[in-house]
Amino acid sequence: MPELTAFGWVFSAWGLVTTILVALLIRHGLVSMKEDDQLFLDDAEHQLETEQKEITSKLDHLRPYIQGFGMLSGVLFLVMAGMVTYGVLQVIRS
Repeated sequence: MPELTAFGWVFSAWGLVTTILVALLIRHGLVSMKEDDQLFLDDAEHQLETEQKEITSKLDHLRPYIQGFGMLSGVLFLVMAGMVTYGVLQVIRS
């Protein structure tokens, strides 16, 4: 089995990070489907308010992970683009 080059390792890491990001975005979408933008509740609908607070809490918990994995995926993509550009420049120079 051939060994992975540096580009192969970066590509594998990017694929893993991006897969996790997509899973987090799917989870966020599923949770946010139940969220309402505005609620007009009376005292009898206290349970709905509690559910909305739980949903908001879950979304707030996911947000830093989504941002972190999104930034990491972008950085790894830029590293891959830099590696490809460097390789092309090396071929052109020789």
